[in-house]
Amino acid sequence: MQTHKKSISEITSSLRDKGMKMTQQRRVILDVLRSTKQHPSAEWIYNQVRKIIPNVSLGTVYRNLNTLQQEGLVLEMNYGKGQSRYDGTVEPHYHVRCIQCGRIDDVEFDTYDHLHDQVESRTGFSISEHRLEFSGICPDCTKSV
Repeated sequence: MQTHKKSISEITSSLRDKGMKMTQQRRVILDVLRSTKQHPSAEWIYNQVRKIIPNVSLGTVYRNLNTLQQEGLVLEMNYGKGQSRYDGTVEPHYHVRCIQCGRIDDVEFDTYDHLHDQVESRTGFSISEHRLEFSGICPDCTKSV
């Protein structure tokens, strides 16, 4: 599986082509998400962004996360009841989530494209994307039991 993480200049150019700007808020949100292996909530992102842009509002962070998600620049993992988490890695990958503490980690497999092909051949569907998530108990929660 070959991945290519778009540079900020590529993202800026892509947004410009769509009549959008790379605002300071969008850039900082992207930087925050790309600098962590966590899959944070909007509130966590907001608290990190405030360290750089003290007067940013939570609403601004939510609006920009929504825009970045719609443009395919961040992933939103929605768990209902306002429990969305965000991922700055949009290249194909899977997740494993702890059912006790909510921790989410990335899981890399070489079979991502192969799985697409198998599903297409078995169902006749033309697959555009898929999401696979494993659930269990993380090592930290296992130790504390």
